[in-house]
Amino acid sequence: MTSSELWTRATADRYDTEEAEMSSAEALGPTLAFLAELAGDGRALEFAIGTGRVGVPLRERGVPVVGIELSEPMAAVLRRKVDEDTLPVVIGDMATTAVPGGFTLVYLVYNTITNLLTQDEQVECFRNAARHLEPGGRFVIELGVPPLRFLPPGQVAVPFDVSDGHIGFDTFDLVEQVLVSHHLTRDGDDGRYRRDDSRDRYAWPAELDLMARLAGLERERRVADWDGTPFTQDSAKHISVWRKPI
Repeated sequence: MTSSELWTRATADRYDTEEAEMSSAEALGPTLAFLAELAGDGRALEFAIGTGRVGVPLRERGVPVVGIELSEPMAAVLRRKVDEDTLPVVIGDMATTAVPGGFTLVYLVYNTITNLLTQDEQVECFRNAARHLEPGGRFVIELGVPPLRFLPPGQVAVPFDVSDGHIGFDTFDLVEQVLVSHHLTRDGDDGRYRRDDSRDRYAWPAELDLMARLAGLERERRVADWDGTPFTQDSAKHISVWRKPI
């Protein structure tokens, strides 16, 4: 069992369209280069592979990729792009599901570790990554830094997008470290909006480092983006790499 909210077929069917900008060759180029270098000549395992936004083009670069995905509708969209022999996917949660063999790289992108709504499950996710890694292999996470600096006293909401087609804001439970992302998305040309909400448990970079230590991993690198920009106190997100000792 997992606390992750299950992505529905309706969400899966529109996911690629809504994430088209993040799926472009320009946007994905640095991500794929970063991951391919770490994978080297070995295999890569993607936790929460979704519709294959990253896993499919990484496989096309020659890196053998295996995926774990909780949502069968999301995996079904991926399967329209590539067959099971080329990119195997196991249905299950990323905290406990096991796949055969060892990997030089396990990765988890696009804030997805926050889908696990408890600290215990996030710790188990690190342990699951460590179990799959070969000695010397790396675990990579892409995660936003919680934007709590934007919260003045007494305020619990932060907007992150205000545009013609979309209004998005996060509300925070500072005790449980849970944020809810609220989306109002314009559907079609009739001016009507669709409302969606999703819950996430945010985590701080130092908290992730402790989770890694509990799993027997050592932090190797932390940067602000896939192109290697240095991570600073003003960075909005981080790419963190932990290594399994030899």
